[in-house]
Amino acid sequence: MEDSIYKWKKYYDHGPALLKQVIGNLYRQIPLTFRYGAKYKYYRDLLKESQFWSKEKLEEYQMQRLENLLRHAYENVPYYRRVFDERGIRPKDIQNLSDLKAIPYLTKEVERENIGDLIARNYPQHKLLYQTTGGSTGAPLIFYHEKRVGRSKEVAFFEALWSRVGYRWGSDRIVSLRGETVKTKGTKFWEYEPIRNNLVFSVYHMTDENLPYYIEKIKMFEPKFIYTYPSVITLLAIFMRKNDIGPFGSLKAILCGSEHLSSQQHHLLKETFNCKILSWYGMGEKVTLAGSCEHSSYYHIFPEYGVTELIGENGKPVSEEDGVGQIIGTSFDNDIMPFIRYKTGDLGVHTNQECKCGRNYPLIKSIEGRVQEFIVSKEGSLISVNGIMISLDSILFSTNSEGWRKIKQIQFVQEEKGRLTLRVVKDESFPLLEAKDYVRSLFEKRLRDICDFNIEFVDDIPRTERGKHRFLIQKLPIGLAR
Repeated sequence: MEDSIYKWKKYYDHGPALLKQVIGNLYRQIPLTFRYGAKYKYYRDLLKESQFWSKEKLEEYQMQRLENLLRHAYENVPYYRRVFDERGIRPKDIQNLSDLKAIPYLTKEVERENIGDLIARNYPQHKLLYQTTGGSTGAPLIFYHEKRVGRSKEVAFFEALWSRVGYRWGSDRIVSLRGETVKTKGTKFWEYEPIRNNLVFSVYHMTDENLPYYIEKIKMFEPKFIYTYPSVITLLAIFMRKNDIGPFGSLKAILCGSEHLSSQQHHLLKETFNCKILSWYGMGEKVTLAGSCEHSSYYHIFPEYGVTELIGENGKPVSEEDGVGQIIGTSFDNDIMPFIRYKTGDLGVHTNQECKCGRNYPLIKSIEGRVQEFIVSKEGSLISVNGIMISLDSILFSTNSEGWRKIKQIQFVQEEKGRLTLRVVKDESFPLLEAKDYVRSLFEKRLRDICDFNIEFVDDIPRTERGKHRFLIQKLPIGLAR
């Protein structure tokens, strides 16, 4: 049944609009258990119960999955057989989660050098699903998942995550403002995707001239949710505030992912849209997944998804409050190309707090971004761009600065140690000299001991091929938590 549905969907993807409408509406009526199969059903049923298990029961589950993963990797994946043998490790030696430290990290460089030996030998070629990362911080990473298995798992987890703010998968009307390709015509910058009851907008045409058409269409569609990148929905929020446009009455929540959501952005979205804001953290490699909940903005790490470690510069697990470490992930469900102790390059802030939602999941206070999102100071130390912006937030919100609302986008560019360029897109109503003085005054106190900087006003800051905004273009080699 599952295979026939996927064949049917191929005709849908390439069909004319009317055919897509008919097929899409029919397809949406098919239960998710038929559309996504056994893997989806397994996780859907598991997550309904396991989200409220005790910490001990969750760790017991993780160890059972980890034992199976390590045994499979040793028996079927040449790279892991070689690494384990070189270090005298056997899968049975990993008796608890802390024993994972005996296994070396899998880095992006190691993955590129050993990609052939990372593919499990007990899987036929036709099961391999070719995938890549966006490559926004360097060369894209090539990897493989098992066809249909990864997607089925993701649907189950995101269904559980988004249901925290009331989303019903495939039923509720949703607007997508991400990087999807949309056929635009005249003042039409969207396409309706009936399978998920989803109105998909282009993120590449969001100018002041075009945004009124976006807003009018969203109001007509009456979505309950907006699925978006933080940088994209921020542009919409700034425009709406500048033009005294009120919130969308139908909207229950904004679902933000794939980029760092700053406290400034969170505040702006709550103020503009008057709805819940849910954010999550994940990646194409699918080694870890975390998201906020109905009660707090902390990122709740899904232990059912895999094993997530937070490792400091000293190579040890981060345990102190507000300690920063690199996120290391081990995925349970990619047997075709296992990622074990994979260095994501992303940084998280640890917390020992508990959330009143009742889930006994490990928490991350915030995502600091990627290792590449650090500035190299005059002295050669690493300074978080997010930290600079968080410091700026407290000043802006205490003064309710109107000038900041006239700044649409900022991007940092670093090509040499101790020097920065600030690229700025300003509102047309903001005089150039006034805007330059304003931006300089905001950043001078925060950067003068870190970097010299110059300000460059531009008409637009291009997005990546996947529609994301790069907050920092770091052209210097950066390393952390080696």
